Amino acid sequence: MSALAPEPVPADAPHPLDPLTVTELATAVGALRADTRVPDDSRFWGVALDEDHARRAAPGDTRRARAVVFSPSVRHAFEVDLELGDKPQTTAWRELDVRSPGCSSEEARQAAAACRADPRFREALALRGIHDVSLVMVDPESIGGFEPPEYAGRRLTWGSVWHRVSEDDNGYARPVQGVVPIIDMETMEILHIEDHGVIPLSEESGVFAAGTVAERPGLKPLEVVQPGGPSFTVTGQRIDWQGWSVRVGFSHREGLVLHDLAFAAAGKGPRQVIRRAAVNEMYVPYFDTASTQYRKNFFDWGEYGAGPLTNSLALGCDCLGVIQYFDAAVLGGDGVPRIVPNAVCVHEEDDGILWKHHDGRTGRTEVRRSRRLIISAFATVANYDYGFYWSLYQDGSVMLEIKMTGILSATGVEEDEATPYARRVAPNVAVTNHQHFFSVRLDMAVDGDPNRLVEVTAEHEPDPVLDPYGNAARTVLRPILSESEGARRTDPSRGLHWRVESTESRNRMGEPTAYRVHLENTAVLPVREDSVCARRAPFVGRQLWATAYDAERRFVGGEYPNQAEPGADGVHKWQEENRSLDGTDLVLWATVGSHHFPRPEEWPVMPVAKARLRLEPDGFFDRNPALDVPAPVSCHTPSPSAPDHCCG
Repeated sequence: MSALAPEPVPADAPHPLDPLTVTELATAVGALRADTRVPDDSRFWGVALDEDHARRAAPGDTRRARAVVFSPSVRHAFEVDLELGDKPQTTAWRELDVRSPGCSSEEARQAAAACRADPRFREALALRGIHDVSLVMVDPESIGGFEPPEYAGRRLTWGSVWHRVSEDDNGYARPVQGVVPIIDMETMEILHIEDHGVIPLSEESGVFAAGTVAERPGLKPLEVVQPGGPSFTVTGQRIDWQGWSVRVGFSHREGLVLHDLAFAAAGKGPRQVIRRAAVNEMYVPYFDTASTQYRKNFFDWGEYGAGPLTNSLALGCDCLGVIQYFDAAVLGGDGVPRIVPNAVCVHEEDDGILWKHHDGRTGRTEVRRSRRLIISAFATVANYDYGFYWSLYQDGSVMLEIKMTGILSATGVEEDEATPYARRVAPNVAVTNHQHFFSVRLDMAVDGDPNRLVEVTAEHEPDPVLDPYGNAARTVLRPILSESEGARRTDPSRGLHWRVESTESRNRMGEPTAYRVHLENTAVLPVREDSVCARRAPFVGRQLWATAYDAERRFVGGEYPNQAEPGADGVHKWQEENRSLDGTDLVLWATVGSHHFPRPEEWPVMPVAKARLRLEPDGFFDRNPALDVPAPVSCHTPSPSAPDHCCG
């Protein structure tokens, strides 16, 4: 059973960090269209809240935002600063390369329609027995690093092509191999149709909707019942739960954002932990020489944007229990704002044992069950679906779990064709080896500012005099004091992890209060250093980057990765300034990586795969902060041989 939580309590006043509303997005578009530099054919790629100003704003200050607008007719693109409010106005205009803005869903639909209307495209499909182009799907894909020189300076994409045999068919199960349209995304002109030869289309259905296969019997209802309601409260965009407080934000580029995570324990007031947390970028490179695969390397957030791709979540399907939803406002490429209903889900889950001890002498057991608060959102990027689940725990821990599901991006193959870089999953269908990299931006604030990053490893005692038995191992702490040292690699064999320490606060043992950072899932690029993907996304070459906060350095791969010079901007370039990290407003860029070796069991729809990042208090508290969690209320009826001891 699932139910909606009681209506949230309205905030006394909007908070400066609240997400932009539909009204504010419309206000921003109106202010832009009032300027002669924005003709009628202009398109938009998001309006973002100026969060740096919001954090410094006094009560009643006008909110500020930043927009990206571009016009195909005059080939101009601008990044524009705005003031919203009663008298909206633009305050600064910065000209951009016309290729820089990301691709909106509205543009993608226009590009697909242009392909279907092109006679050369129709002719290529006819060679493959496809005559009804209305059922053909075309996904415009980013072309970064593979721009044909004859089209230099144009805003381009290439199209991956799929065929459906009916409106309800799963087109991603039938790749149209060898047909590659090159598209000018400003004029929607089809510049060229590559045809690499006819490959037979798969005849096997990839439909997986309910009723397609006989349902498995024996599954009984599983209900989550909270008769007293949820343990969290919601006031405006703020959530309070079990000592935690956090604000739910949302942006065009990153989607779900968390602000001002703080925890109160042991009778003390709330203490800051993280100022801002979000999945900052997603980079997905493919490793195949096939004509429809070799170009695939996507900055899914920087080239498309997580906000407009965010799903509306369904009660009882995406989340179970007593649910609180947050809607989100997004701006279409046509300048029309809209609401994504139920974009963010908040709910509680049982999480097994929190802590336990059985005293064999007295027969007494003390046990507490763990509960976690989950704040989640899902985004669909064409064939793939990604869930982002931020969990807060009663012991002060934080975990990000990324769930990867949806449909694998396939290529068409001959029956007897070798597939050294892919795995066959169906007749005439193979899926390329690929990776998913998620850069998680963490603006740390452990007991406020300033903070310091320390790398921790386990190492043997090198002095035999101090280690006569040969089994002494030290915890070695290495401070990372400057940005030139701030590109770090994981090494599980040495227990390597990182501490974010306060440089001002100490616990009762005299140690700096700190939080520990663990990356549970990592990957490295298995490609040559001169490859496009290695040059376009240098940030994936390290598992953790540390920089000093800079309001203008917002995205790990650079502000505008679409058709940018590979490696021209991003965290690897900022490092060259070598600013001090010794007691500063510290920003971490953690790279969670997953290498995807495809499996037949992941076809035609992929069971969830997971990747995780964890933050744990490490001397932040003086002792276990979850000692005050109540004992379980009820237990199973005990038997004479098993006394009722589970409630303490």
